[in-house]
Amino acid sequence: MKNIGLIGCGNIAETYFRAQEYFNNINFVACADINLDAVKRTADQYNIIPLSVDEILNDKNVDIILNLTIPQAHYEISKRALEANKHVYCEKPMSVKFDEAKELLNLAKKNSLYIGNAPDTFLGGGGQLTRNLIDNNDIGQVLTGNFIFAFPGVQEFHPSPESWFQEGGGPVIDMGPYFFTTLVNLLGPVKNIRGRGAKFFDKREYKAGPKKGETFNVEIPTSYMFNIEFQNKAIIQGFISFDVLNHKRNHMELYGTKGSIVVPDPNMFGGPVSISGEFGSKWRDISVEDKPLGKTNIVNHSGRSNEAPEQANYRGIGLAEMIDAIENNRMHRCNGELALHVLDVIECAMISSIYKVEVELRSSCKKPEPMHDDFVRYILKKDKS
Repeated sequence: MKNIGLIGCGNIAETYFRAQEYFNNINFVACADINLDAVKRTADQYNIIPLSVDEILNDKNVDIILNLTIPQAHYEISKRALEANKHVYCEKPMSVKFDEAKELLNLAKKNSLYIGNAPDTFLGGGGQLTRNLIDNNDIGQVLTGNFIFAFPGVQEFHPSPESWFQEGGGPVIDMGPYFFTTLVNLLGPVKNIRGRGAKFFDKREYKAGPKKGETFNVEIPTSYMFNIEFQNKAIIQGFISFDVLNHKRNHMELYGTKGSIVVPDPNMFGGPVSISGEFGSKWRDISVEDKPLGKTNIVNHSGRSNEAPEQANYRGIGLAEMIDAIENNRMHRCNGELALHVLDVIECAMISSIYKVEVELRSSCKKPEPMHDDFVRYILKKDKS
């Protein structure tokens, strides 16, 4: 059993502590944060040891650091953890800069350590069923497709949304990892990208918390459109925005030579997956409720367009799978090469939007291995399988 120390006791921490209820190899022993009140509250709630950041990095009882800090701090905390000879699993993105993430990956390899990264939603029942259908040639060769994530922005519900609208934040950094990771899992690595971004307003209004009604500055684009060419020659169009009140589009659709498929929400784990065959054929919904990471287990309160009120959320499977990989000396699925390539896509998209040119990717990666239900049941606790 590997012991996990968590750094960053914000909103997402609760999600990872819930993973301890599902997966039999997740064991939190300590937590740290620059907010001492948050550390004490988290430690008391989950019966773990409260430590400073320095203390947790130097604690010989901690094998893995779970980095849940804000994106702008991911690089520094992950680097310090790797230098302290600890494996790292980090929330998305790996860093806010490609060169920093590449340095982290090289440091992990140099020290014979594992570095893993969210998102892990592509390992869910919906993502893995879609992968299986595409791998089995059910819709033939994927030629084109599209995706969308669009809502008004995190200021609608978050009391401190500023970092989402500053350098190192924004809709592509925040939500791009879910969609790009899903696409790489299904289609393989990206070859090039052309993007266009826009900032429509210089200020936004707090809609929640003690500052409700006041305004804050917007420093970066809040809407992006993309044309993405993959190494397998598929061309995908995308739209990610913090400027849309409502919409009715599917999250992702892929079009192949033998049919089409509606990919479930890349931000979640469930389904259904919708598929159609030859021209004029009817759509068929395939449920994933019978899959261990596809069962509905939460009520969704986001209010975002086209999100089901009940969903499957098994965040933490990527961490659990990495722990199993460490113990069995194999490559994990949410690995550093995948995370680096996805960050490359994100950074190249933003570079393209600034200079209005097509940008070639600097990296590549292998598609993660499919994850079978038998393995999932192996690392799920008995009452959850």
